[in-house]
Amino acid sequence: MAGQSERLPAQRSGTFLLGGDLPVVRLGYGAMQLTGPGIWGEPRDRSEARAVLRRAVELGVDFIDTADSYGPYVSEEIIAEALYPYGESLVVATKAGLVRTGPGEWHPVGRPEYLRQEVEMSLRRLRLERIDLLQLHRIDPQVPVADQIGVLADMKAEGKIRHIGVSEVSVEEIEQVRSITEIVSVQNLYNLANRKSEAVLEYAERQGLGFIPWFPMATGELAKPGGPLASIAQEHGATPAQLALAWLLRRSPVMLPIPGTSSVAHLEENVAAAEVELTDDEFESLSRAV
Repeated sequence: MAGQSERLPAQRSGTFLLGGDLPVVRLGYGAMQLTGPGIWGEPRDRSEARAVLRRAVELGVDFIDTADSYGPYVSEEIIAEALYPYGESLVVATKAGLVRTGPGEWHPVGRPEYLRQEVEMSLRRLRLERIDLLQLHRIDPQVPVADQIGVLADMKAEGKIRHIGVSEVSVEEIEQVRSITEIVSVQNLYNLANRKSEAVLEYAERQGLGFIPWFPMATGELAKPGGPLASIAQEHGATPAQLALAWLLRRSPVMLPIPGTSSVAHLEENVAAAEVELTDDEFESLSRAV
């Protein structure tokens, strides 16, 4: 087993059961950065993007998070190019509900016919018959929530979606969604330096929902020389980003960080965070730092 963990370091982060039936290694990979600047268009090096994905799987990552809006469409296409046919344990989660009008521009669109179209196209691009986890990227305030979630529930009943999740939501919105259909995950902005979604995380813990923090490695002032993150990182021979990921993994058993990168070397550095073990005092020191 020791040899296996050396070959598959991501597995040191443990596993989580999405929906009680879909096991994933907790430290995943976020595929947003497999695109051009502003999450728009082609990457600088498409072959390197494919290499990052293949290396992630080699390191034991079996949970990859993407979205139709990354590119748009580019991230999903590269995932299929690199990894299809997928291994039995690989879970590719994608999202629908944001429209792109240019680099760095994102607009929610939750009309049922649009969401259905985008899920169908994601299935085609990813070469899947069923998406294991389809997340509503944003709730569109112009469309009734029941209509947005309802069409996803319909596609789940049709066998095109296995599990449903939501992104950037409040506890109240999660409860509204759960009154319509079962969900298994929440994806909100959360990191060591920004914990505004603490109440959502605590709700996810109580309800057994996976919590997928996006922008997981933001460290802000904490990583400055002499700061708490920098000093503890030095003691571990680790980087501040690795410590930030280790803190997330320690923070909650439902936490599923998905650090993203377009570099194989950076990917290997991120995955190594699964092997960093914080002491109780270190964890508490970092928790109090903000």
